[in-house]
Amino acid sequence: MHNRFLALCAVFLLAACAPKRIPGTELQDTNDTRAILALMERYRAALEARDAKAIQALVSPKFRDDGGTEDTEDDLTAANIGPHMEALFAKLQNPKVEINVRRVEFREDEEVAYAIYYWNASWRMPGLNARPQQDSELEQMVFQKVDGDWKIVSGI
Repeated sequence: MHNRFLALCAVFLLAACAPKRIPGTELQDTNDTRAILALMERYRAALEARDAKAIQALVSPKFRDDGGTEDTEDDLTAANIGPHMEALFAKLQNPKVEINVRRVEFREDEEVAYAIYYWNASWRMPGLNARPQQDSELEQMVFQKVDGDWKIVSGI
């Protein structure tokens, strides 16, 4: 009986030391993790609203994204993301975006965070195709603290 009690106490002690998780996820429940998730939600909502200015407000001054190509002509920066998104949104209708964050990692010494996320999007582009389009992919978004707030550095 005494051994069972000790074993049960050990289990409760280990459970109490386990990191808290955000409900419904495997993500650690910290202020920074919640801030990253809130930023990603603002990004998702801005995409659906086709709000280029809102997206530009979410990026770091150091923002850079190569669009998955080696051609530097199509690279996005903090300076050109607004006009680029406005031109893109002018062609899009009814975008719907889901973002499922799988993991968030922090590099405290650099004030940098990485989020691995799966996105699923659908939209209409009547100028190119009459049928609805859709795409999904596993991606990584990189964040940096700027004046105490998390901003997107790459990965949109």
